[in-house]
Amino acid sequence: MTTSSIQHIAVVGAGLMGHGIALELAAYGYDITLHDRDQSQLERARGGITEGLARLVDIGRITAKEAAGAPARIAMGTDLRSAVAGADLVIEAVSENIEVKRTVFRDIDAWAPRHAIFASNTSTFMPSLLAAATTRPERVLVAHYFNPPYLLPLVELVRGDLTNDETVATMRALYEGIGKSPAVVQREAPGFVGNRLQMALLREALAIVDAGIASPRDVDTIIKTSFGRRLAVAGVFEVFEAAGWDLTLAVADQLFPVIERSTEPPLSLREKVARGELGLKTGKGFYDWTPEEAAALRGRIGNALAAIARLSDA
Repeated sequence: MTTSSIQHIAVVGAGLMGHGIALELAAYGYDITLHDRDQSQLERARGGITEGLARLVDIGRITAKEAAGAPARIAMGTDLRSAVAGADLVIEAVSENIEVKRTVFRDIDAWAPRHAIFASNTSTFMPSLLAAATTRPERVLVAHYFNPPYLLPLVELVRGDLTNDETVATMRALYEGIGKSPAVVQREAPGFVGNRLQMALLREALAIVDAGIASPRDVDTIIKTSFGRRLAVAGVFEVFEAAGWDLTLAVADQLFPVIERSTEPPLSLREKVARGELGLKTGKGFYDWTPEEAAALRGRIGNALAAIARLSDA
């Protein structure tokens, strides 16, 4: 199967990730069926699609004409069987529950064409667990987007034990064709690559705060105004290639012995969750948030990602 064989794509799950995935693919000319069991979720997705397309126009990724034509290429429905019946590719973006996902994969395996590729947007589960629910494990992989999926270029393509080279090559070419930056994870591992790196940073940040070395606000300031800016334009290996591995080894000799190595999340994090201090969604986490402040943070992140996208495309 080649990328030219993919004409119709079904996206299963119309939540934050699902409708974001659908709108970008539609903007680049693919016919999409967006499925959700909840009709009200599909109605909410319409507004999100309009906003996402406007953002893509704003950063110059697509034209106003392309944005105007995209919604007509997105059919919506609550019947999974009809949604996947003519699909060349099915992208699953339902809730992060393994039994729910395995049920979806069993159903789409029964109802989708035999040539169809199945991809999951899971950030947690191994592709082999999902492939085992199908009769086509060679055509199953993870396509892990980061949020917001239409602004962040990365898609981690995670192959399972039985995923074949043709499936990986087809998906890589598809994403390259719409301006994404697919990266192939050759061997499945918990957290894949992106989330392992994020969680390693978070573990050390929590340890620093718990030890009284610095406050959450000052930790964030240090990240945002130093190496965080470099990481927007150069990866960790590129950064340390520039610094020199001799210097890097000297620093590693000093710091690796004292960097956090615990295998359990800290008690402070568990206690914060137990108290319901979940961040923006509850108005309190490591910071206190008014609705206006929460909206401002979301806007700042979205605007910054858009600005980076403009620079990257320039």
